[in-house]
Amino acid sequence: MSEAVKPYQNDQDNKKKQVSRMFDRIAPYYDFLNRLLSLGIDTIWRKKAIRLLKDKQPQYILDVATGTADVAIETVRQLKPKKIVGLDISPQMLDIGRKKIKKQQLDSIIELTDGDSENLPFEDNTFDAVTVAFGVRNFENLKKGLAEIHRVLKKDGQLMVLEFSKPRLFPFKQLFNGYFKYILPLIGRFTSKDPRAYQYLYESVQAFPDGNNFVEVLESIGFKSVKCKSLSLGICSIYLGDK
Repeated sequence: MSEAVKPYQNDQDNKKKQVSRMFDRIAPYYDFLNRLLSLGIDTIWRKKAIRLLKDKQPQYILDVATGTADVAIETVRQLKPKKIVGLDISPQMLDIGRKKIKKQQLDSIIELTDGDSENLPFEDNTFDAVTVAFGVRNFENLKKGLAEIHRVLKKDGQLMVLEFSKPRLFPFKQLFNGYFKYILPLIGRFTSKDPRAYQYLYESVQAFPDGNNFVEVLESIGFKSVKCKSLSLGICSIYLGDK
């Protein structure tokens, strides 16, 4: 399971602290590297994922692992909710997110807060929807984090998870793995100033129980009507589940 993979394997800190430190270090380069390394496709993935929530028109939304608030901002554009709370364990990422939100004059709708996905500071049955984009594989305890999300969702509320997955189509699988394992970490090393960050990205994706395996994890937590939608030949997947 992904819990065993940590950014800095020889460090004694737990995964949670290491992930927070890693994202604090790469925060100034994070948005730029996402666009560069994915050739801009990551923005398309986010838009598609959020669009799938439109049918239920959620008004109160929690964005877990919000990072620099890209998902929260796009959610306002598409869904026009009353309130979005973005939560993350990296203060530096949140600082950048707050500047983006203020620049776009979305302060009255989006609120960012420092917090832990496995101990959410919210009452039961608070949110109409919870979103997590590229964050669940960073949970120290995957099932505990998902159970917390289930707890704070209202009855019939919806979870949307956007996460990297492992392509299985030959020869795309081999080509992509080569890029993901060797080229991407090399670029990330020289541009993000953290030699481990993008190597950890590859390792955490390999360890993550994607596809049907993750569907089964969500169902074991109590989510219903769970669906998995594969994107870009399996590079990424969207998961939807109801409480």
